[in-house]
Amino acid sequence: MFRRDPVRAALSGAEAVLGHEAPEALPWLRGALRRGGVLGARRAGQEVVRGLCGVPEGGVFELASVSKPFTSALASALVRAGALDWDLPLASLGGAFRGLPPFITPRALATHTAGLPAHPARAALTTLTRFQDPYGGMSARDAIASARRWASSRAAGRFTYSNLGAGVLALALACAAGEEPSAAGYGRALARYVTGPVGLGSVTLSPDAGRLVTPTTTLLGAGVTGFGPLAGAGGLFGAAADLLAFGAAHLDGRAGEHWRDVRRPPGLPAHVMGVAPGWFITGDIWWHDGVARGTRTALGFRPADGAVFTLLVRGGVPLMGRRGAVVGAALGVLNAGR
Repeated sequence: MFRRDPVRAALSGAEAVLGHEAPEALPWLRGALRRGGVLGARRAGQEVVRGLCGVPEGGVFELASVSKPFTSALASALVRAGALDWDLPLASLGGAFRGLPPFITPRALATHTAGLPAHPARAALTTLTRFQDPYGGMSARDAIASARRWASSRAAGRFTYSNLGAGVLALALACAAGEEPSAAGYGRALARYVTGPVGLGSVTLSPDAGRLVTPTTTLLGAGVTGFGPLAGAGGLFGAAADLLAFGAAHLDGRAGEHWRDVRRPPGLPAHVMGVAPGWFITGDIWWHDGVARGTRTALGFRPADGAVFTLLVRGGVPLMGRRGAVVGAALGVLNAGR
């Protein structure tokens, strides 16, 4: 008797919910899910979540850079509450943010156009010496000072993907929400303005250890990835069902309308047609992916028909290799419905 292919079965469940077939995504899914993971799809009130290779469907994963859309949703909520202006320089917050150049605004940080480098300068060393937690030796003030030191007016307005920028934005949002500018303050503000109101109980900086999916071990370490004061760039954890709900909350307005503000700055990668606060746009799909040391994630939605798709997988990026399987699978599934 032949055993049914679990990856094909999971894809079939997603196809049924999304209302179209996506056979070209199957090779991408096989590559992404060879160590297990969770696949989820949602549309028109229907939802499917499938765990594969022993990973439970309710497993909590490191979200890595899929944290960035949550940080932008927090900024949007604070703008709606009158506590923040997308285009007001962060320096106006005072305190540790005083002295930041005027081109560093929430919108610029959320779209990676604030003229900041990808990481604080010290990360060139700590990526090797503190592989699992390269930002952990920094304080929030250190991170903000690094942004002040390395901001480039010549690079401002040009797309440069920046964990430093997203992390500093999260610290500023905590301050705007009346919290201390810290990872913990960001977490409290996010719970009050985003994850609490939308009902995303699994999305947090401190996951339930009983639900946490153990990341794969890499050559340089084991365990979850730390983001220190830059938690807003990649420090969140969450489960597939809550990611689907978060994507859907963009489509019904509960997560704000910021994602509709699509810009096309110079410097975008070839496969990215535009950028909005917290999101990349390819074709008619809004998406983001995340790469932690031992897990990978992707979340995308298509406004045209309300389709939402997520993929959370065990297995990090090799020291030499591609990260494309997860993004390729997610975009392949959604693109098939165009």
